[in-house]
Amino acid sequence: MPAMPMTRTAALPADWRDLLALTKPRVMSLVVFTALCGLLAAPVMPPAVIGFTAILCIALGAGAAGALNQWYEADLDSKMRRTANRPLPAGRMDRQSALHFGVGLAVFSVLLMELATNRLAALLLAVSILFYVIVYTMWLKPRTAQNIVIGGGAGAFPPLIGWVAVTGSVSLLPVLLFAIIFLWTPPHFWALSLFVRSDYAAANVPMLPVVAGLPATRRQIAIYSVVMAIAAVAPWALGLTGWIYGISAAALSVVFVAMAFAVARNTATEPSQMGPERRLFGFSVFYLFALFLALVADRWLLP
Repeated sequence: MPAMPMTRTAALPADWRDLLALTKPRVMSLVVFTALCGLLAAPVMPPAVIGFTAILCIALGAGAAGALNQWYEADLDSKMRRTANRPLPAGRMDRQSALHFGVGLAVFSVLLMELATNRLAALLLAVSILFYVIVYTMWLKPRTAQNIVIGGGAGAFPPLIGWVAVTGSVSLLPVLLFAIIFLWTPPHFWALSLFVRSDYAAANVPMLPVVAGLPATRRQIAIYSVVMAIAAVAPWALGLTGWIYGISAAALSVVFVAMAFAVARNTATEPSQMGPERRLFGFSVFYLFALFLALVADRWLLP
C-alpha cells in the first residue's frame, strides 16, 4: 500500500476573539473601572455621552497599549507557558496586523478624547500609552528588575485621566489616586511573579524574583505595601474625602499590610497555591476595586 502523503495543519486564522485578546481585556477591566471612579469622584459631572466617550477612549487606549505590548514581545511570549497561546506566538495573527491594530486604536482613542473632552486629557492618554509601550515594554522590562516599579506608572494614569476629562485640570486628589495605583502595582505583580518566575527566567526577563530571589522579593512586597497603605489613607487624612472612604481605606489597608507581612515571613522555597503569596495576589485585586468603589460612594452618598 502506498504511503499516505503527510498533511500539515495550518494555523487557525485570527478572528474577533484574537483581536480582543490583543487588548488584554482582564487588564482593561481594571483600567476602565479606576478611570470611571476617577471621573465619578470629580467635583462636576459631564453629560452622560461625554462621560461615556471619555471612558471608551481610555478603554481603547489601554487596548492599544496591550496590543502594541504583544506585538513587541511576540518572541518573548512564545518562551513562556502562560503567554504561549496568545494570538501572535500561537501563529493565529502576524505581527504587522497587530502593529496596525494597536497604532490605529491608539491614534483613534487620543483624537476622540481631544474632540470629546479636552486636550490635557488627550495628552495624558497619549503619555500613558507611550509610557507603557516604550518606557516599560521596550526599555525597562528587558533591562532591570525595577521594571514593574517604574513601569507601574502606566497603569496608574486612568483615574487621573478620568478626572481631567471632566475638569480639564489636575488637582491633589487624582494625583494621590495615581500614587495609590503606582505603589499598589509592585506588591500585586511581584506576588504573581513569584509563581511564574521560571517562565521569566526561561525568557531571560530580569523580574525581581529571578534576579534577587524569593526572600528579597517578599521583603520588597512588605515595604511597598506599607507605603501604599499610607498613600491610600492620605486623601482622608488631608480632608479630601469623607469617612466612608477613610474607614474603608484604613480597614482594607490593614488587611493588605498584614497579608504582605505574612508573605515576608514565609520561608518556603516554592510558593504554594494555598500560600500567603497567592492569597495576597487575590486580595490585591479586590483591594483596588473596593478602595475605588468606596471613593465613589464617599463622593455620592455624603453631603
